[in-house]
Formats: sequence, structure tokens, C-alpha cells
Amino acid sequence: MLEFDEFKLKVNALKPELENLKAALDYDSVVSQIADLEEQAAQDGFWSDVENSQKVLQKTKRLKSQAAKYERLNDKWEDLYTLFELARDEEDLSLLPELEEGWDSLNSGIADVRLQTQLNGEYDANNAILSFHAGAGGTEAQDWAQMLYRMYTRWAERRGFRYKVLDYLDGDEAGIKSAVIVIEGENAYGYLQSENGVHRLVRISPFDASGRRHTSFAAVEVTPEISDDVVIDIRDEDLKVDTYRSSGAGGQHVNKTESAIRITHIPTGIIVACQNERSQHQNREVAMRMLRSKLIEIKEREHLEKIEDIKGVQMKIEWGSQIRSYVFMPYTLAKDHRTGYENGNINAVMDGDIDGFINAYLNAKASGNL
Repeated sequence: MLEFDEFKLKVNALKPELENLKAALDYDSVVSQIADLEEQAAQDGFWSDVENSQKVLQKTKRLKSQAAKYERLNDKWEDLYTLFELARDEEDLSLLPELEEGWDSLNSGIADVRLQTQLNGEYDANNAILSFHAGAGGTEAQDWAQMLYRMYTRWAERRGFRYKVLDYLDGDEAGIKSAVIVIEGENAYGYLQSENGVHRLVRISPFDASGRRHTSFAAVEVTPEISDDVVIDIRDEDLKVDTYRSSGAGGQHVNKTESAIRITHIPTGIIVACQNERSQHQNREVAMRMLRSKLIEIKEREHLEKIEDIKGVQMKIEWGSQIRSYVFMPYTLAKDHRTGYENGNINAVMDGDIDGFINAYLNAKASGNL
């Protein structure tokens, strides 16, 4: 039957895609490494060196996750082809919708994993620290910063990632002046590196009684969360440490004790803060981890020899510096100015549907167009 002949061509066309993906994931080498690591773990005395054993187990887990990506897709192809053969032999056209749905799922799964193979930067696999800063404009900009905060937390939830609030400063009337969250998940930084920059909003302001159109700006800063085993020298005399009472969307200790910590790295002017841990000591630990992450990321991005070469960091949150615009009126459109990618469903975008923007950025970066 013609319908089955056409579907056979479609499903067979995915097999070379899977083989290319297998090569991109270096599957055979990964399987060999897993076997070697498991052999190490089975040796006598393996657990006596706790630090080494933890590293071996973590690497084994990461490699197994990488191998499983190909294995799951290949199994889905086998299952889909078996169902196709059954439907064709029985001439059961009622199975065609299920076959098409399976093909769509497999095709999108291959595309998603292919995209992940591009995330090969040193810190791409790490968690991501997102900092939100309202631009000039008072309540308008602060409300926009909170809308972006919601957009990224919704995106994290869609992907099954976890997020944790580290710092949160309420706006004067609405929204937020600033906030910091860490998004935890595989390749979180690799995906979200595309979101670093100034975001522009155009809408009829709900805070303007005259119903005028307003343009607002907010900045999103994205840095990888760096593990503690990365050594970096930060001198105590270069730090200004302030304590204050927590405020905003915190936990049980909000506004009760001066446990919140703000650390300024004097040579660069970088400021980090944490208020949502249970003690001042814990807040300081998290804040120092954030500072280390920022300094290392800037050093790598600017190709600097050492941390001391970082002279200062400034991001102008204003017209002309935006990476993306979100227009609610007179039409609805979200457009990335680096890749040209657009999405007219602005409500879906603000509800966390930003994978199209992320994928377009990563593809452009991989092809050398950024």
C-alpha cells in the first residue's frame, strides 16, 4: 500500500541519522571507557581512596548517560520499525497515526541529542547561575525583570531541571530589582549561555493610567556554576563583605537575622549576594562560589592569562544593546537580533517556550555565524 511505502522511506531515512549521531557521541569509545571504569571499581581497595572513587563514579555516571542517549533512540527506531512491519503485514491503516506520532517523536529526539553534541565547551555540562537586573525605568523595568525570572524558571520546569533562589530583591511597587537563581540540570549552562545579555520589552504599560506604550529593559547574566575543585586565588584584602537582613522571596529566616551576605570583589567591581541559606556561613559559602564562577567565566571568555587581568565588568541595560526584543503591542513577536529567529506566540515564550531561540543560537554558533 502506498501509505506504508511512503512511511518506510521516512523511517529508513532516520537510520543514517542515528549512525551519524552514534559517531558524534563517540559511542564505541564511551562504552569502552565505561567498561574500564567499572573494572577499576571492582578492584580491591577501590573504596579506600574516597576522592578517587567519587571521581570514577561520577565519570561513569556521565558516560553512561551519554551512551544511553544513543541507545534509547536506537531502541525507539527498532520498536517503530517492528510496529511498521506489523501494520504493513496486516494492512492495518488504523496504526498509521501511531506510526507518524512515533516518527515525529524519534525525529525530534535525534535533533535534540544532535544539538547536545554541540555542547562541548569546558563548562557546558555545568549548572547555570542566572542573575536578573532591572534597567532604568522604575516599576516598568522591575516588572519586566520579574517576567523574565518567571520565563526562565518555567523553562527549567519544562525540562525537568531544578532551580534554587539564591538572592531576591523586591521592586519598589512591583516586580524585582534583582534576583539570582541557580538552574541545576545536565548541560544547563550550555543551553542558557545564549540568554546572556539585555532583553527589551515593548507593551502597553499596566502601570500607566493613560495606556501609553512603554519600552523597558532588563539584563540576564548567565555564568556556569564552577565546582570547588577548580583552584582560583581570591585574596581576602580584595573582598568587601557586608551583612544585611534578607528580603523578598525567601524562607523561614527572612527579615529575622542579618544572615544575608553581599560580597564585592574590589578590583573588578563584581558584586554577588546570597540570602536564602539558613546561616550567614552558608550564605557566604554560596556567595563565594558565585564569585569564583563569575571570575573564572570572565577569565575564560576574555582569554585572559590570570584573574588579575580582569579590569571590571559593566553591562549597559539600555537601547541598542539588546539581544532580543519581546513585543506585546501593536503586534506580538519575540525576535532574537543575533540569529533572526522569531516566535509570534509571545504568551508561549513568556511561559518558558524558548527552545527555538536556544537552538537557533547554538546552531549559528556551531556554524561559525556568531
